[in-house]
Amino acid sequence: MKRKYFGTDGIRGAVGKAPITPEFMLKLGWAAGQVFKQKDKKILIGKDTRISGYMFESALESGIVAAGADVRLVGPMPTPAIAYLTRTFRASAGIVISASHNPYTDNGIKFFSAEGGKVSDEIEAEIEYYLDQPMEVVESSLIGRARRIDDAAGRYIEYCKGTFPIGLQLTGLKIIVDCADGATYHVAPRVFSELGAEVIAIGINPDGLNINEDSGATKPELLRKNVLAEGADLGIALDGDGDRLILVDKHGVVRDGDDVLFIIANHLMRTGRFSGGVVGTLMSNFGLELAFSENGIGFSRANVGDRYVNELLMKHGWVLGGEPSGHIVCRNITTTGDGIIAALQVLRAMVEEQKSLDELLQGFTKFPQKLKNIRVAERFAPAEEPSLQKAIAHANDRLNGLGRVLLRASGTEPLIRVMVEGRDEETVDELVNYLANEVKAVADAKQGQ
Repeated sequence: MKRKYFGTDGIRGAVGKAPITPEFMLKLGWAAGQVFKQKDKKILIGKDTRISGYMFESALESGIVAAGADVRLVGPMPTPAIAYLTRTFRASAGIVISASHNPYTDNGIKFFSAEGGKVSDEIEAEIEYYLDQPMEVVESSLIGRARRIDDAAGRYIEYCKGTFPIGLQLTGLKIIVDCADGATYHVAPRVFSELGAEVIAIGINPDGLNINEDSGATKPELLRKNVLAEGADLGIALDGDGDRLILVDKHGVVRDGDDVLFIIANHLMRTGRFSGGVVGTLMSNFGLELAFSENGIGFSRANVGDRYVNELLMKHGWVLGGEPSGHIVCRNITTTGDGIIAALQVLRAMVEEQKSLDELLQGFTKFPQKLKNIRVAERFAPAEEPSLQKAIAHANDRLNGLGRVLLRASGTEPLIRVMVEGRDEETVDELVNYLANEVKAVADAKQGQ
């Protein structure tokens, strides 16, 4: 189903450039109001800390009430918190104003259903239908009402703490928490400290412009330095909207979403709480698949994007899935990727097994994997380019069945992602550079047309 505005994770782009403009957000709010308005129901709006969020919050609010729907504003809150609050407030939908891990110059919109999951392609298509219709305001007596929810942060903190076993404490653990100056700045440190950990929080002074700036899940070097300097047991890095998790062990080694999945799945297996299998993505390391196979854990790959991980989890009836980027979905606990919840599952394994993070990862050996992002003027489908298909075939021949090649267009940025994985690091480096150059050649040719 071809969509005009929605990508793999909502609508996203540079602020001030279509469609990320106040005018469009006004119309989007109205379109969402048409789709989601129900008697005695409301639409929640949350946001991260980027400065443009206030502008778009007002525009969306105006559009929604103009359609005759009620609005509840929760202010800066993590994306997974909106999913949770949408369910608990019995709202008809939740809206998050965020560009996730992107810089403050970008922004975007994500929608959650009443059940707390990402909305379907059909709902997105319905919203796009109304975006193309004339905007008509309901009569004055039917205009929606808006108000703020003041205790949203406290509700979510208690929910997160409630996912940790009663009687289990984090006492004795020293944790560095990097909130990326994003939406978790007032939530994550409290969750871990109230469970007993000694918490040193960084990235908790958002000014509207510093979200994801040299910190957080996409840039864990600051966290790594702090873990080593403070002699911490663990470093937790969240991204700007709190749905990604990257860890740093006590030795300063950065651990990604594949590592998190390995730890959680094996702990569930060892404690007799595991069933089914684990969903990864096309980007998941082959070493993870191999390790799960050796441990008797099923593994299935979804397309890149946490919504596709969720869809495959529901199809299989499984509860654990995620991406190397740090989106981890624990469907036995929540409905979407949640960095804080995932971190708590890792901490539970550390406490119950009395092991450090690196000890929990024994038995997991990753294949060398290299990823290059090639910025292009306009995204294109590598599968539709004969020269790139020929290059992929050549790379696969070189790997001789002991690796993988993946070229795909980003769903959120003008990038072509090139990934090569294999047993030999030198060959992987050579092939990823070769394929990146082939992609650049195609992009240059398209730009010159």
